[in-house]
Amino acid sequence: MLTSFSLDPSMVSTLGGTFYPTGYSMVMFPDEASAVAAGRELSAGLGESGDIFLLTPATILSQITPTVADADDPLPSAGTEGATVRAYTKLARQGHHGLLVKTPDEATVEKMMDVVRRFPYAMAQRYRALVIEDL
Repeated sequence: MLTSFSLDPSMVSTLGGTFYPTGYSMVMFPDEASAVAAGRELSAGLGESGDIFLLTPATILSQITPTVADADDPLPSAGTEGATVRAYTKLARQGHHGLLVKTPDEATVEKMMDVVRRFPYAMAQRYRALVIEDL
């Protein structure tokens, strides 16, 4: 089921507080219609195994973008989480919508990408422990 997003404390890294929803994948679409259509297909295909959140540009800008404010304080981040959030921010400012999909294993990621590839999408990232994977 497609749900509205609300940032949960478990979705930020303990070091720096940057958006880092381990066990989820974030996919950015150029428009709301593509995101909603992909989300509906994912809901049907993943069933109970997947939480799927719709993120509007306003939600990304108000809830996810601020998580990079202290990402490089006191030291620059060694990871790519800050740059990834900045990429989401840039796309959101252009009107892109996102889907945050629970992807606990490789099989779920493959099912998700089978659906996502049928729609125009700008970027897809999978958050695993210590790794952000391009999809």
